Amino acid sequence: MDRALKIGLFSPYDHAVHGGVQSHINEIAGQFRSWGHRVRIVAPASSPASIADPDFIPMGRPFPLPTAGSVARVSVSVWLHPKIKDLLRRENFDILHSHEPLVGYVPLCALTVVDRSSTVNVATFHSYRGRRAWWAIGSDRLANPLLNPLHGRVAVSEPAAEFINRHFPGDYRVIPNGIRVDDFAGARPLPELMDGKINILFLGRLEKRKGLRYLLSAYSKLKWDWPELRLIVVGAGSPDPECYRIMSERNLQDVVFTGRVSNEERARYFKSAHVYCSPATGNESFGIVLLEAMSAGAPVVATDIKGYASVVHHGYDGLLAAPKDEDALAQAIQALVKHPELRARLSENGVRTAEAFRWERVAGKVMDYYDEFATRPAAAVSGRRRAV
Repeated sequence: MDRALKIGLFSPYDHAVHGGVQSHINEIAGQFRSWGHRVRIVAPASSPASIADPDFIPMGRPFPLPTAGSVARVSVSVWLHPKIKDLLRRENFDILHSHEPLVGYVPLCALTVVDRSSTVNVATFHSYRGRRAWWAIGSDRLANPLLNPLHGRVAVSEPAAEFINRHFPGDYRVIPNGIRVDDFAGARPLPELMDGKINILFLGRLEKRKGLRYLLSAYSKLKWDWPELRLIVVGAGSPDPECYRIMSERNLQDVVFTGRVSNEERARYFKSAHVYCSPATGNESFGIVLLEAMSAGAPVVATDIKGYASVVHHGYDGLLAAPKDEDALAQAIQALVKHPELRARLSENGVRTAEAFRWERVAGKVMDYYDEFATRPAAAVSGRRRAV
């Protein structure tokens, strides 16, 4: 793009709370701004004052709604319609980029009221779920016409594209999430964890779908033969009753729960891990946490679900195990514990894999996609989905 653009990034999720979509939008915005573009982020916010971005525009208050084993904090207020319409008229964006446009009212409204003749209208679909991501609308039949104003459609992975394309056929460009590679590669290990024990790291929200119970069971099978193992659990939330039962019945030792940690500490935990394990049971559209581990040089063991298998190449930069299978998980972890040379090889290859997901490269692909529509904003999108 050879001129400065005015870009609006619209999100359904509470921007004052950390999350994958929120981080994605912040990183893309930062890259675009570094290239001279003007970017406004528009999203609901529970505490607007906590958001340091001077170009952030709060839009409504989020409401927690359960969805797909998690909780989505979105605004569903139709009273925002005139406010969003006035904002679009006032800002006159060159590019309006909606994220998860069918999940909350903020991007949905922007999508439907924007002047399509003067603004390129793009949406990114992040989700891959067992249930539909447009639950607020009710059906494919009602939701489908709402996507008609789009010039371009992006999915963050092949599984995400296949999922959304089943319900809303179209041309979906696959552009992945990115990572701050250098933050993880340059992190310092935590000295207290460099004490001779072998650290197995779980990092993620303590939700049932993240599969911690299966890792605890696998760990219990390994701990007897490998007493130097330590399991470190990093993430917000509390273990569910099944996790507590496993730890109590099997009298698990050396299990450390840290709770929520800062971004800097997050990188240091990855750097301190001898094995990173993500036993998620499904509904993951992409393996961003796996790439973070790879960037830090941590060998990866993950479940063989679509979102993860699109990132990890089994035997090359990580190991994949069947989901909800504690024995398969234990065998994969044991292979890395027993064979340091395998850990070293997966670590080296994982670093190479992660390099392709630098935010600079990902943002460049998004900007190139915008450029395809810049001279023909009213063009319809059709045809075969392509990956980049």
